[in-house]
Amino acid sequence: MLNKFGPSGHGEAQVQYLDGDFRVISPGTYVRCAVTDARIPLDELKYWSVDLQEAYAIPSAVLQRHFPGALKTQAEKP
Repeated sequence: MLNKFGPSGHGEAQVQYLDGDFRVISPGTYVRCAVTDARIPLDELKYWSVDLQEAYAIPSAVLQRHFPGALKTQAEKP
């Protein structure tokens, strides 16, 4: 909830991703993962890119976005 007297929003939030924090620009309850398109509740948001200004649901989504071949290489190893 951004303001206890104003609407907190129920849809997708618009967020500015900062170093170690984020700022809600437009109220909402979630953002979408840039890789999986999964909904990420704002209170569970842990992974994002300041440079790309996008959120990620899980650590493997971060790897997939920044190092696309890394997960394939690890999966192919015995």
